[in-house]
Amino acid sequence: MSYFYVKALHIIFVVTWFAGLFYIVRLFIYYAEAAEKPEPERNILQNQFRIMQKRLWYGITWPSAILTLIFGLSMLYLYGSVPGWLIWKLSFVVGLYIYHFLCHSIFKQQQNGILKYTSSQLRIWNEVATLFLISIIFLVVLKSSLSMLWGIIGLILFSAILMLAIRIYKRLREKSIK
Repeated sequence: MSYFYVKALHIIFVVTWFAGLFYIVRLFIYYAEAAEKPEPERNILQNQFRIMQKRLWYGITWPSAILTLIFGLSMLYLYGSVPGWLIWKLSFVVGLYIYHFLCHSIFKQQQNGILKYTSSQLRIWNEVATLFLISIIFLVVLKSSLSMLWGIIGLILFSAILMLAIRIYKRLREKSIK
């Protein structure tokens, strides 16, 4: 019975972690776009975005990532075995934590007023979490290596469509600005 309580808590914190990851990168984008504004608007916006980033990152995203890990490891212990699909899922989860740490690096840069990425680059970066989410959910629900193969093929196709959509959006946005 305790397994299901741990599983419920794990899912809750996965959801809040992903919410934080999705929104933090949007805030990175807004911060980068604010750099193109004239003063004093630039300074006002960037200061506000830094505050919002800090509250989100340390108040929701980091605690959720830690609690996801704690409840995930607890589930692994209570589950008692590691089937093949779970090894793949854990591989994607490791990738997701790497993504989280890379987001932390961008967060620290922007907190210090450093812009290393354009808003277009950050828009692409924003979709990486979506790819992890899709991969992990399909593995957890389908629990099959063959499904994983089809999932990877679908993921590649989805990524290509996503990149195309980003390019189209960028062109449309540039036309509307002119």
